[in-house]
Amino acid sequence: MNTPEIAQLGDWLRTHVADFRGGVQLQQLTGGQSNPTYRVEAGSHCWVLRRKPPGVLLASAHAVDREYRIMAALADTAVPVPQMYALCEDASVIGSTFVVMEHVDGRVFADASLPCMQPAERDAIYRAQAQTLAAIHSVDVAAVGLKDLGRPLQYLSRQIDRWTRQYRASETDKLEAMERLIEWLPANLPPGLDDDPGTLLHGDFRIDNLIYHPTEPRVLAVIDWELSTLGHPLADLAYHLMAWRVKPDEFRGILGYDLVALGIPEEKTHLDRYLAGAGGAARPVSAEVMDYLMAFNMFRMAAILQGILARSLQGNAAASDARATGERAVRMAQAGWRQAQLRTGCV
Repeated sequence: MNTPEIAQLGDWLRTHVADFRGGVQLQQLTGGQSNPTYRVEAGSHCWVLRRKPPGVLLASAHAVDREYRIMAALADTAVPVPQMYALCEDASVIGSTFVVMEHVDGRVFADASLPCMQPAERDAIYRAQAQTLAAIHSVDVAAVGLKDLGRPLQYLSRQIDRWTRQYRASETDKLEAMERLIEWLPANLPPGLDDDPGTLLHGDFRIDNLIYHPTEPRVLAVIDWELSTLGHPLADLAYHLMAWRVKPDEFRGILGYDLVALGIPEEKTHLDRYLAGAGGAARPVSAEVMDYLMAFNMFRMAAILQGILARSLQGNAAASDARATGERAVRMAQAGWRQAQLRTGCV
C-alpha cells in the first residue's frame, strides 16, 4: 500500500474498529497466494487485514467478503475461526474490498512433514487436523445462516465446469494433462456423486491454513475460507488427503516420506480418524470414488496454480514467489492425469 492509502486506511479503522487508536503500522504476511494479508498494529493492539489484490481479477475469485461472512457465521460453532471485526466494500479507501479480523497468535506449519518435531507431536498435530475437518462438515448450515452459501446438488459437475472456465481464463500455455482431464472428468463422474445433499466445505483445507496453539497440538483457527461453499464432503476430504498422494515438489505433499518413522499417520488411518469425528456427516468411502475425487482435486489445484501464474505474469500477484508456485500447475495436472489412469487404465 502507498502512503495515501495507509493514511485513508487509518481514518477508516479508527471509525469502524473498536480499540483502534493512533497511527497504523502495516506488515505484509507471507505464505498466501490469493489475497494480500497484513498484520496491522496500533498502540498495544494487533489485527489482521485481508484484501482483494489490485488489478483485473477473475470472476468470483478473491472473495474476502465471502470469507468474512463465513467466519462470522462460525463464531459460536465447534469450528475455530478468528473473530471478525469489520468489512469494507468501499474501494475508495485502499483500492479494493478488505476485511479486518482477530490476530491469532500461534503456529502455522508450511511444511507438512513437520521437521524438528518428535513422532508423537506429529501424530497429535495430524489428529487435530482430522478432527477439525470433521467439525467443519458437521456444521448445521441452516442454524448458522449459511444455507444459501451454495447449491449442493450437482456440486462436482458445476465445479468441473467452473475450474475449466477459470483455467481457460488464465491459460498461458497448453497443458496436455489438463486437456485430458477436462475431457475425462465429466465423462467418468461416479453414479450418485452429484446427488448428495451436501455439507459446509472449506475448499482449501490443508495444514498451512490452520493456526495451531503455540505449544499444544490444538487448532486455534481455520483461515482462508475464500473457496468455501456447500457440496459433497468427500470432495473436501479428498482435497485434504491429496497431500498423501503428491510429492513436495508437486504441491506441498508428503508422498515419498517414511511416514511411520516420522509418526505421521498413513492415509487410511487419517481417513478413519476423520470418519470417527464426522459422525452423521460422514459418507461411505469407496476406493473408486476417492480416486476420482483425487483426480478432480489435482485438476482443480492445477487450475488454481495456473491462475497464480497468470497473476504473476500480469504483475498483480499476492506473493513474491507466485511465479514459482504457479509453474507447479503442469506437475499437478500431470499428477491428476496419472491418478485418472490408475483408476481406469486409460492411456
